[in-house]
Amino acid sequence: MLPVLFVPEASQWLSMSAGRIASDGYSWMQAVHWVAGSGLYKPRRHRSHGPRSFGPTTVRIAQELAQLFPCRPGIDYLVRRTGLSERSVEYHLGMLREAGLLAYVVRGTRVRGAAAQASEFARMVPVEFDVALGVRTAGEGTGRRMTGLAEAGRKLMAALAKKASRKVRKRQAKSSSKAPARGARKGADQGALTAVSDKVRCTPMGGSSRSVSSAGTTSFPSESKLASGQSDSPTPKKVKRGRRKRNAVGRRFQLASELIRQVPWMGRAAVPRIAWILKDIADAGWTADEVIAFLDCGDAPGTVHRPSGFLAGRLKTATAQWPHAEGRARAVQAYRDSRRAEKARHQEWEGDWTPPRSESVRRLVADAFAPQQPQYDLPGGQQDAGEAIPDVPGEEELKELRAVAWQEFMLGRPDQVVTTLDALGPAAAEQIYGADLVRRVRKLISGTSLMTVGRR
Repeated sequence: MLPVLFVPEASQWLSMSAGRIASDGYSWMQAVHWVAGSGLYKPRRHRSHGPRSFGPTTVRIAQELAQLFPCRPGIDYLVRRTGLSERSVEYHLGMLREAGLLAYVVRGTRVRGAAAQASEFARMVPVEFDVALGVRTAGEGTGRRMTGLAEAGRKLMAALAKKASRKVRKRQAKSSSKAPARGARKGADQGALTAVSDKVRCTPMGGSSRSVSSAGTTSFPSESKLASGQSDSPTPKKVKRGRRKRNAVGRRFQLASELIRQVPWMGRAAVPRIAWILKDIADAGWTADEVIAFLDCGDAPGTVHRPSGFLAGRLKTATAQWPHAEGRARAVQAYRDSRRAEKARHQEWEGDWTPPRSESVRRLVADAFAPQQPQYDLPGGQQDAGEAIPDVPGEEELKELRAVAWQEFMLGRPDQVVTTLDALGPAAAEQIYGADLVRRVRKLISGTSLMTVGRR
């Protein structure tokens, strides 16, 4: 018998999780449907309010999370997508964390004077799911991957796959039982008024001496005028294919997101505020490269304390100075050929290495980079009993370091392993992270220059 699913709040982090990271949203939804149907999870309701069970509403929120990469949803985004209240969304996110299906990668922050940061989650598959279905895995820590499935769990896995392929939609409000009865009664009354007696026949063309009301006559069309069932409809249904075209507001937000990713001094700006500043620029058909080329016409700023205000001042006369698309295209080409653009492209590789933001990860990287004295196997009797033994990372520290490296690799950021390879060499990197992860990272960085991993 499987134990009850419950992960305490202190263990709802990726480094503390006992599960494994789901390879994609589809396989994660299989685990979500298994938790929903197994009954092993019951919400811890400390008060009288809150969800009573892991039901369709929780599955519907999980479907929204399965489509995000990285999984960094804002509460406002989920409220807008599901139609639930803010408190309800927080309740169901907490239930997914307690069930072991979500784990914190970075917890959201609200710092005064800075943009609010949403929490980033890792989609997890609980250990109980692997045990119940007989899933065989390889690897260590949260980076374990599925390698096989027991014969007894194949039928259940197929049923979960069918559920994961369907979408759970919002329930429609039930209509009142009085409305159909009233409509049926009205239809019955109208049918009684327009009913035709069996004794009534069509009036002959030559007329008749019988007096029959025109309301009671019925005429039938000839068989030559009836539809054969093979002709096309006069108004064929249009089938829409492909992605829906963005409207004006969507283009503004898209342009704002691209600029925040590409312009260094806009890294902490809020996307809605930048989209509002770029409304005239986006409506005029500007691209991110054209905006960057226009910003390059001025002096490069040093420190920008308020990116939105600085951007509004720079773009105040942009549409008047560059009104035509041909001129903007020539300006973009000139910017790409300039030496400043070349320097900006190589600035990331020429600058200093940026340490991780997490304090625990920085400590682990510092321990990995610390020089260690070589150990030699001395003959018996020559080993000094009073000599201090070099400090070697313990098994738990290596396991935590490998879990963090696997998580970074799954998110498309193998910088930690690459830095270790450059600093200590392949042998030391395999000793720290394992041969499997080092082999995958070396294969990834040896690909073509057209490959893009993760996000910038």
